[in-house]
Amino acid sequence: MLLKPKDYKLLQEEIKRLKREKNAVILAHYYQRPEIQEIADFVGDSLDLARKATEVSADIILFCGVHFMGETAKILNPDKRVLLPEPKAGCAMADMATKEAVLKLKDMYPNAWVVSYVNTTAEVKTISDVCCTSANAVKIVEKVPTDEIIFVPDKGLAYHLSKKVRGKKIIPFEGFCPDHYLFTADMLQRLKEKYPDAPVGVHPETPPEIQDRADFVGSTSQLLRWATSTELKADRVIIITEIGLQYPLQKRNPYRGYIFPTPDEGVGYLFCSQMKIITLEKVYESLKEEKNEVDLPEEVIEKANLSIKRMLDWS
Repeated sequence: MLLKPKDYKLLQEEIKRLKREKNAVILAHYYQRPEIQEIADFVGDSLDLARKATEVSADIILFCGVHFMGETAKILNPDKRVLLPEPKAGCAMADMATKEAVLKLKDMYPNAWVVSYVNTTAEVKTISDVCCTSANAVKIVEKVPTDEIIFVPDKGLAYHLSKKVRGKKIIPFEGFCPDHYLFTADMLQRLKEKYPDAPVGVHPETPPEIQDRADFVGSTSQLLRWATSTELKADRVIIITEIGLQYPLQKRNPYRGYIFPTPDEGVGYLFCSQMKIITLEKVYESLKEEKNEVDLPEEVIEKANLSIKRMLDWS
């Protein structure tokens, strides 16, 4: 059973006490529940969190995010203990790209580099030349020394790259985010008609027809900066991404309205159920019992580390 809001504070204080006792640090993605973001030592998108994972001095990293995020933290910190509050928190898009499927594409395009979105399994990272996030994908792809690039697994982000990067052939893997792909052009049109004065910002995991109708396309952190900027002359903005971003948006700039798709508008939330299965209670239990540790073979860590470190070096 989930806690009532009035009970959050007591458990949050106990989690903070355990952090001090165990020399632990909590990293959380923007899509996590607000009460979890509040007790995290650092909240960010995939690139922010990957960078932060290389800087922590704690003995334990408790990662509030889906499984591939915990794997990435372990790859970057093989000597630290990395805990996941809910080990079943996965990513359907990451699971779409298997090592065998990517190797088949490599056979078809032997001169191409494999650029893998950080939303991939550790195994796929072992056969990737470089990783990227939605925040640094353009920068990474521009630095790749080949003209052909196999982009794994998100075809939405691959489309965004094909528009932003000249002189490169982007070969997309046919993966996608099921939550972002629920949103259609008709749904966006209804929102624009209802809020004609509101500019539209979307995540590049959305379908091409959504990106083409947006005023801004960017990663979670880029959407956060754009939508809260005082340079943006708008009283309200339409945001097409996971509903968890609403909390940091309102926290950073409470004087602007942030319009997300909602069931009341006949659209439905963009809601990552895998992110949301992590609760404050699970954070407490994982830290208290030091359970749900991420474990990867040494060979996987060594090989996957090369593509992640290259991303960080190029960012």
